[in-house]
Amino acid sequence: MKLTIPEGKRVYFASDFHLGAPDFSQSKAREEKICRWLERIRTDAAALFLVGDIFDFWFEYKHVVPKGFIPFLGKLADLRQEGLPIYLFTGNHDLWMQDYFPTELGIPVFHQPQSILLNDTKLLVGHGDGLGPGDRKYKVLKKFFTNPACRWLFRWLHPDVGMQIALNWSSSSRASNALKNEDFFRGPDEWLWAYAQQIEAQEHFPYYVFGHRHLPLDLPVGKAAAT
Repeated sequence: MKLTIPEGKRVYFASDFHLGAPDFSQSKAREEKICRWLERIRTDAAALFLVGDIFDFWFEYKHVVPKGFIPFLGKLADLRQEGLPIYLFTGNHDLWMQDYFPTELGIPVFHQPQSILLNDTKLLVGHGDGLGPGDRKYKVLKKFFTNPACRWLFRWLHPDVGMQIALNWSSSSRASNALKNEDFFRGPDEWLWAYAQQIEAQEHFPYYVFGHRHLPLDLPVGKAAAT
């Protein structure tokens, strides 16, 4: 993907809003902040990348999508009508996105990391789940959940039942991750850092942009990491 960024304009990246979690009131307050942020950036944004886990759970039935998020979706629709390119990446919480966003909002959805050329600068952008070494349990689960047969079976559940199962699973997963206390820099064991190093050995990217970790990290890759 190649984008031309005019002088004075910016490209924005955001991820892990987890809209819908942990409850309606907290999610609503977060959504309002996000909408205020989207309003602020509309004057200087040249492109917006939403890099996964925008929703705490998202599943598209044939004729049904999750209830809510109207202010957020409306703001995205306004920005698209003004001509702002928006790109959406799936995360581990909203990996069942299909054609709703492309069809209704003109927002393409990506399920894998993408090489992006911004003027003359190349980036690798993705959510980050299941990349790099380790986390074998999740990688197995992801293959299962993204299997077309699994999606087909889940679609036969009534939305009220399917959504409740998924939200309970998400809540349980979040509680389990909180007990692990992973909000710290792991050093050489940072698996997204290791993944970037692996990619860099094959193809040079000046920048790597990932979400997923819920931890701000600005790390050197390639030759910069060796100095």
